[in-house]
Amino acid sequence: MNRPPPGRPAPARKALSRTAAPASPEASDRPIQWDEATWLQALPPVLEAVGLDLSPAQQTQLAKYMGLLSHWNATYNLTALRSAPDMLSHHLADCLTVLRPLASHLAWRAAASEGQGSAAAPVKLLDVGSGGGLPGVVLAICCPELHVSCVDTVGKKAAFIRQVGAELRLTHLRGEHARVEQLAQQYDVITSRAFASLEDFVRLTRAQLAPRGVWMAMKGKLPEDELAALPPDVEVFHVEHLHVPGLDAERCLIWMRPRSV
Repeated sequence: MNRPPPGRPAPARKALSRTAAPASPEASDRPIQWDEATWLQALPPVLEAVGLDLSPAQQTQLAKYMGLLSHWNATYNLTALRSAPDMLSHHLADCLTVLRPLASHLAWRAAASEGQGSAAAPVKLLDVGSGGGLPGVVLAICCPELHVSCVDTVGKKAAFIRQVGAELRLTHLRGEHARVEQLAQQYDVITSRAFASLEDFVRLTRAQLAPRGVWMAMKGKLPEDELAALPPDVEVFHVEHLHVPGLDAERCLIWMRPRSV
């Protein structure tokens, strides 16, 4: 057995490095999770890109909401997306892009009411098939003057929205566990995001649309076939093409209302 010369230490054995081994597929595919501080850091560039100026309190609420959505998603399957960067672009940024068009409609509505000499009543908005609250919760945070109801046929999703309302103190947000056609109230704006075809959307919610109310449908590529299938007593009065920061895909907002007789 060879020994080292006197006074010279024996060569140390090489320790096995844990980082030297390739990562397992399970580790590399693990979703990226963000804490509230990271969500707050990610928000300003998105808000600037879509032209929004939200208060620090509203930005904090959005960050907390996305944290809750990520946390509950592991148990309740609120959305198919699991990774925070994907949720930022595909969910939060996507919903934020509709705020300016919605604000324009609300301003027009308020001006019309003022022109008729009547006080503008609080606007009631219904988000159909809301799932985890997209876009309903985002709209409730960014537009506190709205009374927002999110309806879904899955009880755990409606329960999540009620929990968000309680934790973020959004007293103007409601979660409804029901089929939309069972709702007794009427709403001034009815919106949906990936809920159904335009034809089914207006058919299922016709009774819930208030006089002078409008439908605001969030869609991807302009659905020409769905537009052609709309009933003749429904008119499309505006189509807005949207750019979602961080998302290389077509998005549009389709505004509809009952056709005047």
